[in-house]
Amino acid sequence: MSSPITPALRELVARRAEFICEYCLVHERDLYSGGQVDHIISERQDGPTTPENLAFACAWCNRQKGSDIAAIDPATGQLVRLLNPRLDKWSEHLQLVGGRIEWRTAIGEATVRLLKMNDLHRIEERELLRAHGKCPSAAALRRIRGG
Repeated sequence: MSSPITPALRELVARRAEFICEYCLVHERDLYSGGQVDHIISERQDGPTTPENLAFACAWCNRQKGSDIAAIDPATGQLVRLLNPRLDKWSEHLQLVGGRIEWRTAIGEATVRLLKMNDLHRIEERELLRAHGKCPSAAALRRIRGG
């Protein structure tokens, strides 16, 4: 049984994330479709609708992630969990290099690959935002720097 994401809960999740996608770090104001609330562990996997299990995500990252919580590492064949914005520091697993998001760990690699963070149009989007001084935003910079 799914629990509704109330307007108050959405606001809490968005404010906590400083209105940036907690996966790709693009700010909500720079997204065509705004931000969405993502169940880190999906309701399909019995994840609760609680602040501890919710992340703020862009439509692209949310759609690519779906109900997945892990991906197979192509090099090892091992199952690797995805980045969990409630448990993980973005900067420990990922780094922004120009318009690309590169990984530092197996968790980062699984997340980048499954969410298709370096799809050509995503790279171009970040490069265009960067050219206009919008990427990374101040909130994104804090995460990139480990804050």
